[in-house]
Amino acid sequence: MADNITHHFITSFFLIGIPGLQDFHCWIGIPVCLLYALTLLGNSIIIVTIKLDPSLHQPMYFFLCMLAMNDMALASSTAPKMLGIFWFDAHWFEFNICLAQMYFIHTFCIFESALLVSMAFDRYVAICIPLRYATILTTPMVIRIGLAGMVRAILMVLPCPLLIKRLPYYTKYIINHAYCEHMAIVKLASANTLINRAYGISVALSVMTLDLGLIATSYIKILQAVFRLSSKNARSKALGTCAAHICTILVSYTPALFSFLTHRIGKKVPPSVHIIFASVYLLVPPAVNPLVYGVKTKQIRDRVLGLFFPNRKILEN
Repeated sequence: MADNITHHFITSFFLIGIPGLQDFHCWIGIPVCLLYALTLLGNSIIIVTIKLDPSLHQPMYFFLCMLAMNDMALASSTAPKMLGIFWFDAHWFEFNICLAQMYFIHTFCIFESALLVSMAFDRYVAICIPLRYATILTTPMVIRIGLAGMVRAILMVLPCPLLIKRLPYYTKYIINHAYCEHMAIVKLASANTLINRAYGISVALSVMTLDLGLIATSYIKILQAVFRLSSKNARSKALGTCAAHICTILVSYTPALFSFLTHRIGKKVPPSVHIIFASVYLLVPPAVNPLVYGVKTKQIRDRVLGLFFPNRKILEN
């Protein structure tokens, strides 16, 4: 332990993994590895498919590309370290590297939320004001929306590591988690952490409240527009274009909300359950999103099948 404490300040953290389930870490690593591999493979296929097919060079698919790249980055910021803990007992994490991981995880999560809002706006424009779709969602506008979401995430999370750096860490160095999560690090400080806690909660609440509110508003407008359509087939087709996005929202926000609530008010929830859900929140959506869009979006499905089975249509005919 002497190597990890200099001048009475902690220089490294010891990540437990999943408390109470240490004997099963080797087995827990298997689904983590599979989810990570599926994330890299599935999102890479989505990106390559959209890039190779000019007919998919549309705002909806540009946002999907951003989502795929963000999902790979989010999974890559967590899964390798988790596997190091579960399979190779690599529990020690240098202080600044731990803060960097925390920063990237939360930045990618907030950017993911911004992308889901952008995709909801895309569906709103496409269904509610289709005649202006091409003039509103131009390629430069899509790029600006993506950059705005990324800048928001970068600036909102930046104070977190800076506020932690000012705190003293004398004796507590064990993090009961599988990755460097903001509140898990803050709790170890040997000082008053009210500012850190208040800022962390305010960021989480503001992002969720604002983004979910914007998404809900978009879909209320979409439903109003859809139910004004006289043709049942037109209504079904319009809602069908939103199916993949709605599934992605549910997959992304449900474990996030559960993790957030259990961390703050679920005092009786075992730590292992909280950490499993916190890990599910980071690993499952990036792996599931490509499957959702591959199955629910006909254009993506047809192009992917065309890439892997180029003679499929010939055989069908």
